[in-house]
Amino acid sequence: MAGDNDMGGSNGAGPREVAVVGFAHAAYVPETPGTTNGVEMLAPVFARCFEQTGLDRTGIDFWCSGSSDYLAGRAFSFISALDSIGAHPPVQESHVEGDAAWALFEAWLTIGAGHADTALVYGFGKASASGDLDASMAMSLDPYTQSPLWPGRHHLAALQARAGIDSGRFSREDMDAVVERVHGRGAADAGEGAGAGQGYGSDEDVAPPLGQWDVPPVTDGACAVILAAGDRARELCARPAWIAGMGQAIDSAEIGGRDLATSLSVRRAAELAAAAGAGDTAAVDVAELHTPYSHQELIVRSELGLGDGVEITPSGGAMFGDPLFSAGLERIGYAARAIHEGRADRALGHATGGHLLQQNLVAVLEGRDER
Repeated sequence: MAGDNDMGGSNGAGPREVAVVGFAHAAYVPETPGTTNGVEMLAPVFARCFEQTGLDRTGIDFWCSGSSDYLAGRAFSFISALDSIGAHPPVQESHVEGDAAWALFEAWLTIGAGHADTALVYGFGKASASGDLDASMAMSLDPYTQSPLWPGRHHLAALQARAGIDSGRFSREDMDAVVERVHGRGAADAGEGAGAGQGYGSDEDVAPPLGQWDVPPVTDGACAVILAAGDRARELCARPAWIAGMGQAIDSAEIGGRDLATSLSVRRAAELAAAAGAGDTAAVDVAELHTPYSHQELIVRSELGLGDGVEITPSGGAMFGDPLFSAGLERIGYAARAIHEGRADRALGHATGGHLLQQNLVAVLEGRDER
């Protein structure tokens, strides 16, 4: 473990500095021939992270993953994913049932507390293996009043989009602008006979007002991020992406108990990240937002107070490729990449979990040109 010289704070008693030093993800594909434990996708992703940092698996102090037993169709599915790590030497390992962005939160705390110098965080999901993806995802809803109705994921999102439009917080045209940026398709290409004001929503409606370009694709995928503390991060990466602050919050699981056109948990997560050391979370160059639906980007941008000068999700985001349980971690990884490559000095990574932006995490990363 690192010594006191890596401790942060003026008196050396605070949490240590932690940075993202490596990031890789699997290709976005609608279906893979591999098993639901993700081993076939994870192994090459780990290899690319190791290549970036010069580490190997023996150089990782802590492993933490995010996945879903419901999606994999087996209990303790993450156990079989450990085949991608290797059984020896014995490892310190943990897991979250959800997007791996929350596994990164755990790893950040673990390193910051001095229990590890390095961590590899990974997430995986094989959505194509689900015979009924809507039913699988409905298992995360309230088990008494909502799951038994088996609502479709796009239909639930349509309720949120309609609430936002009807409240005047955004318009169909605002959603079209998001879609055009992500997919590079103009409104004129939205479909033959699309009238004014209809835009993408008229192009093969999935669940009005959502059209096929407003919703995420079914995507199999995996992602990994390597974290390191203090001087170790400086050794492993030419320009580490330092985690200035991170926060997470959750809204009520009762869909009828909150205003779907807003997200108090996004706002609260940003406040907690600011309190943890990030400062003004809106003062960033790049913001990678985990927003699987076009209208959700509009909600999150508003709650975070992101101005026109912030580059929004240059990676394309979850509307382009939505690997379940790793898409949120990817947003933090892409935010870190913007720091690594010198395209940003401050970047925000956002992740969401559950239906309708129920749970949210905000991380602010910084590049420091140390001399």
